[in-house]
Amino acid sequence: MSQKYIPVTDSFLVSPQINADDIRKAAEDGFTLIVNNRPDGEMLGQPKSADLEKAARDAGIAYAFLPVDSGGITPHHTGGLERAIDDAPDGKTLAFCKTGARSLLVWSYAEARFGKPVSQIIEEARAAGFDIAGHEPALSLLFEAHKSPRSKPPI
Repeated sequence: MSQKYIPVTDSFLVSPQINADDIRKAAEDGFTLIVNNRPDGEMLGQPKSADLEKAARDAGIAYAFLPVDSGGITPHHTGGLERAIDDAPDGKTLAFCKTGARSLLVWSYAEARFGKPVSQIIEEARAAGFDIAGHEPALSLLFEAHKSPRSKPPI
């Protein structure tokens, strides 16, 4: 498995920026969904989402473009992640952005929204190398306000 992949759970991994070659490798590694949380044009030389989507399609992997910009994470991102996972074949998800941090936060907020205990989310993020303790109040509010059943188990 690529050293770019940072495991958060057994089925959800994050990564810094990837390219078409990485997507082909991800298919070989059993990924069934690629989630792009990086806006197009954020940095010179960055691959365009449309090109990455084509590479994913060619590799037989589902693809979701859910860019997180300076506006932060919204229900569009958390709901989009849930729909992408529900619509993709069962398997592993690789979400990426510039460093993996935004992708990890989208996952964190989605998990809180769908009932995963906040302490578990923070611990899984910490084990993956991300300190999101500062997000605990917002994650707790989401957990309490939006507990609802998922069609698939937490990511």
